[in-house]
Amino acid sequence: MKILKFGGTSLGNAQRIKQAAKIISSEAHCIVACSAMAGVTDTLLRISEYHKKDNLECIIEKKAGLRQFFEEICRELFREQAWVSEARDLIAFHFEEMSQWLESPFKDGKEKQLLSYGEIITSKLLELYVKMNFDREVRLLDALKFLQLNEAGEPSISGIRQQLEKHYGPLGRGRYITQGFICLNHSGEISNLQRGGSDYTATLLGAAFNSSSIEIWTDVDGLRNNDPRFVENTMLVRRISFAEAAELAYFGAKILHPSCVWPASKKNIPIFLKNTLNPNSPGTIISGTVGASHIRAISAKDGISMIRIQSARMLNAYGFLRKVFEVFDKWKTPIDVITTSEVSVSLTIDNPSYLEEITESLQRFGKVVIERDQAILCIVGDVLACQQAYAGQVMKALKPFQIKMLSFGGSRNNLTIVLPGKEKKGALQALQQQLFLQTPNPLFV
Repeated sequence: MKILKFGGTSLGNAQRIKQAAKIISSEAHCIVACSAMAGVTDTLLRISEYHKKDNLECIIEKKAGLRQFFEEICRELFREQAWVSEARDLIAFHFEEMSQWLESPFKDGKEKQLLSYGEIITSKLLELYVKMNFDREVRLLDALKFLQLNEAGEPSISGIRQQLEKHYGPLGRGRYITQGFICLNHSGEISNLQRGGSDYTATLLGAAFNSSSIEIWTDVDGLRNNDPRFVENTMLVRRISFAEAAELAYFGAKILHPSCVWPASKKNIPIFLKNTLNPNSPGTIISGTVGASHIRAISAKDGISMIRIQSARMLNAYGFLRKVFEVFDKWKTPIDVITTSEVSVSLTIDNPSYLEEITESLQRFGKVVIERDQAILCIVGDVLACQQAYAGQVMKALKPFQIKMLSFGGSRNNLTIVLPGKEKKGALQALQQQLFLQTPNPLFV
């Protein structure tokens, strides 16, 4: 069985839904995870904000516009009246549900229920179109019946297949469509896997069914070796390892959800990044082995806060770092990058929600200095390949910039640099020139 995931832009209008359906029809045995059509989740978020402010006029206006959008998609997708009626009926049903939900007072934590309508309606329209044109036996699977998080907010791979077979029986050969992104929390309430979570749904399904491969269909040809928003002449990365892809996703590569790699790597299932608008493009393959040792790509992450703790109490002391980490554990704030010396610790976080509380707690250990608006550059590949002297090339490229932190992490796959956010664009361009253009890389030839 193969897993296919289509993102919001790949399902963004009637023509793209038709293209996705054509791709689905080429697979005899697959499960398809759908994102909401592009723009729908943002509209639902705005409706939720109006609901929170009790702004009935804006709720009605936005909801009417969203319903009209879906109905126009129906008119473009379906020809026969019976199919048009079925599609419009399902839209009417879910918008009536939505209206009833919006009539009740706003409650914190309930917004995710409203957001789920984007994936639910999109997946049902795709199912109807596939059924009308390619496969009358295609089946819709409700993600809320098989994907549930535990108290730590993590899904169970084995539980996914158990719940699917409990509700639908063993999945024989054929085509199945479900929703990405949405799930239940440990209390049985509707929740989600955060932005881009449809990637995560796809790889969880792949691991649950030991799939032959996972295809993530987007609107770009694959992973680029640098951020094309800031750098010209970026190159398509044809192959990359699970570890390298995970680093890139976490440190800013927008094409992948940060959590999506580990389920596939656990079962050694290759992930193919493909372009719905250019299906013949080779795309990018993420797998366990990639061959030659080279730098593969660079990503960047904005909005970083850097925290420095200076204390003479660290000298020849043990247990100091444990106490520092306990502060971040208390405030449920992950650390991205860390470097230490005998008398200081420097680290970064990307979530400043509890920065004041963290700073106050750390001050009992020594002097605390905070620097906001930093950026992390992540260079992945075999950065420790001595024969290529990549680390030296990186330092040469970044000589004009203010490097605040540098870390090789715990493997050969990752070199992270922290510098002021305003210098990110220039640093990315300098690294592109030094690592990929000045010295041609055989990975991209």
